[in-house]
Amino acid sequence: MNWQLKKFDELTGNEVYEILQARAEVFVVEQNCPYQDPDDKDKRAYHLYLNLEGEVAAYVRILEKGVSYEEVSIGRVLCTKKYRGNGFARMAMKRAIEFIENQMKENLIRISAQSYLTEFYCSLGFQTVGEEYLEDDIPHIEMIFTKK
Repeated sequence: MNWQLKKFDELTGNEVYEILQARAEVFVVEQNCPYQDPDDKDKRAYHLYLNLEGEVAAYVRILEKGVSYEEVSIGRVLCTKKYRGNGFARMAMKRAIEFIENQMKENLIRISAQSYLTEFYCSLGFQTVGEEYLEDDIPHIEMIFTKK
């Protein structure tokens, strides 16, 4: 499997295009949620993705402390429709958590999870914090992962 982990400045133009295409496919088109996906946070992020057959199959964005939250965070978690059911989103999250713990030397991770995925994130060791809220008209909840 061809997993890649790169800072924004290390990505080629084609890689940026493929990542944004996958994110638009999942978050804008599938979820029928028009919003400004590319943001200045992308320039300050690590981009972890799985490339299969020349396209992004799974992706997560890792943000350093102070970009979205006081803690390191993971966002834009996706697996494209074509590749669902293979465990790629779980693999991406596990790789992101390992990178944060081992390379970034951080013990806490905060995410803003779509509420319907709470069970998925709990299975990875995250716990809910706070109350559910709407973000782009989709129910979300903040969750925290603490290294054991």
